[in-house]
Amino acid sequence: MQAREIRRAYLDMLVAHGHVIIPRAPLVLRDDPTTLFTGSGMQPLLKYLLGADHPSGARLGDVQPCLRAQDMNDVGDNRHTTFFEMLGNWSLGDYSKSVQIPMLWHFLTDLVGLPPERIFVSAFIGDPVHGIPRDEESAEIWTDLFRAAGISHERVDLGTEEHGNEVGNQGARIAFYGHKNWWSRFGGPDEMPVGDPGGPDSEVFFHFPQVPHDTRFGRFPHQNSDGGQYLEIGNSVFMQYRKTETGFAELPRHNVDFGGGLERIAAASIDNPDVYRIDRLWPIVQALESMSGKSYDEATVAMRVVTDHLRGAALLAADGVMPGNKTQSYVMRRLVRRGLRYALELDLTGGLAEKLVPVVAEIYKDVYPEIGDHGDHIIAVLSKEERTFARTLRKGLGQMRRRAKDGTALSGQDVFELHDRFGMPVELCVEEAGRMGMALRPTWQAEYDDLMDGQRNRSHEARVAAQA
Repeated sequence: MQAREIRRAYLDMLVAHGHVIIPRAPLVLRDDPTTLFTGSGMQPLLKYLLGADHPSGARLGDVQPCLRAQDMNDVGDNRHTTFFEMLGNWSLGDYSKSVQIPMLWHFLTDLVGLPPERIFVSAFIGDPVHGIPRDEESAEIWTDLFRAAGISHERVDLGTEEHGNEVGNQGARIAFYGHKNWWSRFGGPDEMPVGDPGGPDSEVFFHFPQVPHDTRFGRFPHQNSDGGQYLEIGNSVFMQYRKTETGFAELPRHNVDFGGGLERIAAASIDNPDVYRIDRLWPIVQALESMSGKSYDEATVAMRVVTDHLRGAALLAADGVMPGNKTQSYVMRRLVRRGLRYALELDLTGGLAEKLVPVVAEIYKDVYPEIGDHGDHIIAVLSKEERTFARTLRKGLGQMRRRAKDGTALSGQDVFELHDRFGMPVELCVEEAGRMGMALRPTWQAEYDDLMDGQRNRSHEARVAAQA
């Protein structure tokens, strides 16, 4: 099933269940200075989840474009992307677990067509220290659904991911974890400030038994392992508690916040653990194959990075973000420049935006027509950044190779010069050092910070002198 079909089926289901489909929020929330980008579907709705009444009612749904810059360095494997679409539905004091979990099961098994026996879940194990009970209600609902489908419904208490890595889930359908299955804005119950809401969540995973478990991520596979067999595709948060001075009390209004990764659900629907094989990403890969003359199988990581980063940069440009040196602009610059760096491995030295933005626009013309409508502007913005970086990247990499041959550790002075003279982002310098087998001096970060502070102070003094 294609991603666009899954998207449509999800929204149609929500409407049939009395939800109002609300417009998507921009990737940059103008009235929320606490975060760089919209990183989840619930982020723009936080004040309503905290108690405010939404003008569209108590049952809401949408598909929210998201960008998580913190995942940038993970892009290159088969499941991580910086940009993704999040399927979302919310109940603001209306329905709870008994409606949410069966509705999600219906969507995944009946509408998307995922084999029930390949679906595994997790639930909250409880927190006796804070008087928060085990989430038996969610587990019982899942048990009834699995039993009705004629499949196993064993349970296992794992508590932590580390313990799960040591013992595995032993094939259990329902795994209980601690803080991994607790939602709050600030982490586990201990980290929550008094007055803040939180609650248990129940995650859904798709099992790829054909994928060998990667023992670098633990001895045995389990739901929350990164070993490759289990892919998280959705999470239902049940916000039902508020922290008080004396412990946790029930909220007068229980909320549901569901988020499901569209790309991951689409990958599960075609039984392929590689999200880059889905219809929202594969056309970009095919364009890179045509441009480079290389196949995806022989240049997998490079094609994944370029595909993700140029797609993300195009969506950011469509939402009005420009490459620069501050906040969101800097992340966009990193996306473009890191994409261009990996494009060199495909023997592509320029023209990425000109060739790939039209492909992205065609993929998303049904839901984000603004990419095509502003295509010339987006190409111009990204192409300018490409040209600027291309002039300095080769020189910067040449400098690093010479240092690598000398066998000396990279110092803060080296990183500062590479950043200041050659425009290489600090993160890219560190990443390239690892690729070249170069050691980093233990004090490099402090040395670099001192040099940057000195440069900022000199710039400030120069501005003051110019205004005198």
